[in-house]
This record gives sequence, structure tokens and C-alpha cells, in this order.
Amino acid sequence: MKKRSPSRFLPCALCAQFLLAAWPATAQPLWPEPRLEPTRSLVARPTPGFHAPSATHCARPVGTREVPGRAHAQHGGDPRLEESAKPSADARLERRSRGEAAASAPALAAAPSAVPAPPAGARAAAPVAPQAMHDGIAPHQPSHGQWTAPPVVTAGVVDDNADFSAYLAFRDRTQVHHRPRDVRERHLLEVKDRRGRPVGDAEVSVQGTSGHAMWARTDAGGRAWLHPDAFDPAGSMHYDVAVRKDGRETAARLARGQKSAVQVVLDAATAPARARLDLVFLVDATGSMGDEIDKLKATLRTITAEVASLPSRPDICLALVAYRDRGDAFLLRSHDFTNDVGAFLQHALYPLRAGGGGDYPEAMNEALHETVHQLSWRGDGATRLVILLADAPPHLDYGAPQYDDDMLAALGKGIKVFGVGASGLDRQGEFIQRQIAQYTGGKFVFLTYADPHRPASGPGRETVHDVKNYSVDTLDRLVVRLVTEELAKGAPR
Repeated sequence: MKKRSPSRFLPCALCAQFLLAAWPATAQPLWPEPRLEPTRSLVARPTPGFHAPSATHCARPVGTREVPGRAHAQHGGDPRLEESAKPSADARLERRSRGEAAASAPALAAAPSAVPAPPAGARAAAPVAPQAMHDGIAPHQPSHGQWTAPPVVTAGVVDDNADFSAYLAFRDRTQVHHRPRDVRERHLLEVKDRRGRPVGDAEVSVQGTSGHAMWARTDAGGRAWLHPDAFDPAGSMHYDVAVRKDGRETAARLARGQKSAVQVVLDAATAPARARLDLVFLVDATGSMGDEIDKLKATLRTITAEVASLPSRPDICLALVAYRDRGDAFLLRSHDFTNDVGAFLQHALYPLRAGGGGDYPEAMNEALHETVHQLSWRGDGATRLVILLADAPPHLDYGAPQYDDDMLAALGKGIKVFGVGASGLDRQGEFIQRQIAQYTGGKFVFLTYADPHRPASGPGRETVHDVKNYSVDTLDRLVVRLVTEELAKGAPR
């Protein structure tokens, strides 16, 4: 046998060594060995721009991370300015109807330490047990030392994934500045075990023949919506779908234009007996929310108490991310997940105050990025939800981060966003909130009033938003119902 010279293999070895040295140490694929068909050209699988949810618990004290706003100010900030607000909700709706730009000088809010503590023994400073509730209403913030029931806040909801054709029609007739992501072609992925039970929180990777890829996680019902054109500008005709959970992996193919759902069978552990819920309140805390921030805060407190006391007794972790804008006392202030409901109410939710702002758009991009990437989301089968409450769109002129990148990352981490449109939210803000909710599998919630053009008119059934065929309930009951429905998808059957 003819002996081959080692020198013939030297160039190959040097090339391999060079490629390995150049590969970034932090680039970790979703799983190490992607399955590629032998007939396909070898295309390196891209890596997701996020870390998978991996926290094992939330048994921690309430912590605070703050990003100052004044460091970003273009015109400077004056700490001597007293707390004021951007135009009130009524005034902003009036200005918007006249086509005027809402603007006022930036204002600074008092720090949380300046907020007086609730009176000793007040129920808002401790976990609210079911028996402490009265008709589902939690105690309201004190006013001159008196504790009262919170005012009623009514809201409606639409599911843009359930009525997708109506949603596409809304997009077509709404010409506003936004970050374009094409969702017109979509495909349903369903992951079940061999007994037909849904497999929730399964990791999903979708890669086109072009090399472009996306990631998702199935919800508690084992489902995820896939939108090829939102991530693949090359328009691949076929996609490799890989699904993994508990060390088990399977694969499927998706063809462009395919009408049937992509159905995958994966033998993996089913949902735990006790549901796990990671719930975040992402709140615009600028001055224009001052008309509603107190009653909404009371509503959020009621939601927190009722979710924690659901019959299923979910293992609940709570977090809060409040944001304002550049030039304010803070750009964002986040409180990471904790399971101490009483401490969360007292140290995170209760001190929340409205202030600052200035122009109409706010720092929603930065706050959404913080929510998706910086909070300690749990892995191992948790249901991950965000309640985004805002009355203005994000700044699209600040540069990165941008909300569309983070809504893609949210789907990759299995985070559903439920947008809540407060009074004063214009058509651009509605478009963007619905865009985020639809892509992540959430829904769009909107406040309703007796007179939609006057939020001070009180609760009612009317709205200025471009929605039809909606039912109305109090905001707290509506959100609790949405959370309960999400948890029920993974309940043992």
C-alpha cells in the first residue's frame, strides 16, 4: 500500500485550527449538533441573541436596578423642577384630535424613598389573602390618611391571532411609523407527546435554506406561531424545524405556503403538577400617566393578589419594570423577580409614581429590552407573561435597542406580551403594542370609558382604538382571566 505523506494534510490542519481559533467563545448554538440533511450545503447555524431562561427560583428580596435618565439628556435636566406631568390624558386626547404635538418641559419625580410608607398594619403592606379581598377589590392607596376601595377601571381585549385577517386589515389601513416585520405568512407549530398531551416550554429552532434562523418556545398549550418572513429576508422555500426538551430532540420540515400546522411528537416530561408563573408589570411611569397611575396601581395590586390566590395556587414570581425617558430622573427602574408578594407590593409597586416625560414617545424600547434580557426568567416549564401598560409609543429615533428585535427574542424565550393601551395612546402606539402582542402570542387590552374622548368621564364600554367585537370587564378581572387561561393550557388532563 502506498504511504501518504503527512505534508499533504498540513494545509487542512492549519485551516481547521485557524477557524476554531476565530470562532467566538461566546457563540453557543441552541444545541450543539444541528441536524442537516446530507444533500444540503453546510450552512452554519446562527446563534440566538439571548440567553435561554435558566433561573431555578425567585426566592430573593426585592432588588432594584436603575438606569439614570439625565445622563442621556440632550438639553439637560434641572433637579429644582418640581414634579409635574406631561399633558393630562384628557388634554393629550384633545391635542391629538387637533393634530397638535403634545409637549411640555421634562419634570422630575421624587425618589421612592420620599414616598410615605402606608400606615402601620395597612393591608397593602402585606400579602393580601383571599379573605382580605372584598368583591375582588384590594385596598386603595391612602388619601389624607383614609383607605378606600380603588376606582373601577374598565377594559376590553382583542386576540389578533384568533382573528388574523382582521389584524392584517388593521395593519394595511394604519399607516404609521414603525419597525416593519412581515407576519402575513404564518404557520402554527404544535408539539405533543405520544399520548396527545401538549408539551409546553419546548425549545424550537427554525432555519431556512438561506441560513437565516429564528427561535421560539411553545406556550403551556404546546403551541407557537412561526412567521418566516419576519426573520428571513431571503424567502427560503423550506425550513428545518428542530424541537428539544429534557434532552430529547426531534425534527420536522416546513414548506413555504404550507396550510396545515407543523405537528411534532416529542416524548418529554409534561407540565409539573403546580403551575409556575413569571409575571412582569412593564409600566410607563411618565407624567401623562398621572391621571390614572394611582387607580392602575391599585388595579395591579388587586391582580397580583388574585393571581397569587388562584385555586391552582401557582408558584408565582413577580417583577416590575417602570420607565420614563431621557432627561428624566430615571430612564428605567426595574425590580427583579421575587416570590415575596408582600414585599413586592410595598417596595416595588406601592412607591410607583408618575412624573417626567416631556415629548410624546417614551423609552419603551429600553424597558422592553431590560424586561426580556435582564430579568431572571425561570426555565423548566414556567409560563412567562408581561403586562405592558403604556399611553405612548417608543422612541424610534434613539437607535438600538429596538422593540422588534426584542419581541423576536421574547418569542425565543417563551415570553408572551399583553399590551394594555391607556388613555391617550395614539394610533402609532396602538399599532406597536398590537405588533408586539401578536408576534409573541399575547393579546391587546385597552381601557374603555363612558366617553372615549374623555377619560375623566369614568368607566364605560367605549374606546378610541381601532377594534371591533370586544367584550368589556374591569381591568383586574380581565387580566386575571387572561393569566388563568394561560395557566390552564398546561393543566394536567
